[in-house]
Amino acid sequence: MIHMHSPSLFLSFLVSDFDNKMDHDPKSNTTPLLSSKRATKLQTLGNIIVTVVGTGVLGLPFAFRIAGWVAGSIGVAIVGISTYYCMLLLVWCRDKLALEEPLVESRSYGDLGYRCFGALGRFVTELLLVVAQCAGSVAYLIFIGQNLDSVFQRNGPPITSYIFMLVPVEIGLSWIGSLSALAPFSIFADVCNVLAMGIVMKEDVRQTLDDGFPFSERTAITSNIGGLPFTAGMAVFCFEGFGMTLALENSMQDKSKFPKLLAQTFSGITLVYILFGLCGYIAFGEETRDIVTLNLPRTWSSLAVQVGLCLGLMFTFPIMLHPINEIIEGKLKSIRRNNNSDSTGLGKITIYISRAIVVIVLAVVASFVPEFGVYASLVGSTLCAMLSFVLPATFHLKLFGSSLRIWQKVLDYIVLITGLFFAVYGTYNSFVGV
Repeated sequence: MIHMHSPSLFLSFLVSDFDNKMDHDPKSNTTPLLSSKRATKLQTLGNIIVTVVGTGVLGLPFAFRIAGWVAGSIGVAIVGISTYYCMLLLVWCRDKLALEEPLVESRSYGDLGYRCFGALGRFVTELLLVVAQCAGSVAYLIFIGQNLDSVFQRNGPPITSYIFMLVPVEIGLSWIGSLSALAPFSIFADVCNVLAMGIVMKEDVRQTLDDGFPFSERTAITSNIGGLPFTAGMAVFCFEGFGMTLALENSMQDKSKFPKLLAQTFSGITLVYILFGLCGYIAFGEETRDIVTLNLPRTWSSLAVQVGLCLGLMFTFPIMLHPINEIIEGKLKSIRRNNNSDSTGLGKITIYISRAIVVIVLAVVASFVPEFGVYASLVGSTLCAMLSFVLPATFHLKLFGSSLRIWQKVLDYIVLITGLFFAVYGTYNSFVGV
């Protein structure tokens, strides 16, 4: 994810349950790289922003171009409200289990899946989380490839070449054992990202004024019905980090304030998303690219920001890989333990090979992705929709059952059915085009 936040807030995120990001089994013998501590209200605010805001924000102007600025604005608002509601569902489910079994803490998304549907529930939940994390890592590579291609234009190699040029570097960085060693590079990426947002907004305003504020020339609601689910998929992709909901709530000092804080934060993020998408589309119209930074003029400042973003993401890519490697290596340890009870650890060579394979596989996947916008919509329509809507509604119905009021059941079923339909139809539209 490309996170829109201040550098200091990134550090607060690193010390609050980062290693729970993939909701791994608490019985795992994996040792966390960083300690955790209770977060203040301000730190939790920063952690929510860090977790939720991602690469999708730079694709929102393109989504508004596909759906129209009115439909896009309404769509982002609906997705934001729905995501907030489903986050609360997870918290309510975990609170119910805590009351029933006060001596057993159920802190992860995967644990909740296990409590609801046993081993299969944990497997499905954690599988979706791992694949979603892989999808986010692939988004990094696509973003870097497309931006470098824009910077060098015809003087450079094709996009896939840029992606594979990164492989040796990313393999080496993935071998670094401490996440804290990578923190300075993430801070650098954050600074570049803030600058990119500022430059994009500045260019939006300049372009809009030069064109005479062309609202009437921009589509309000698309006539292509297939554009709506495509845009919804992009919007869902923007609200990533759903799997961190329980870790965020659990890390807060005063958990009773979490719902209100979450509502306030989501209101602000949703408003910023709408304004960013709206301004970008109004400024560039039908010329809006799937990554809006590609619309920037070729000035030294815009090119520097694009290169800076690519460098920052290159060095923070291993942070995205860490939860994936953690789970894979945990599984390898389990296999080794079952086959040889006298040796439960993994050798350095095995770890190096495993992490190198992960990088290579993700690079190969990224090389086959046609463009960022289509990919982001596909991920949002499938993985993010299942994690953000289908599973929380299912868990809530399963745990609370007959104790729910009629309107609560109806609302949960609406979320569940809509999420499933959206996953199927949105996926179809991503493949056939809009």
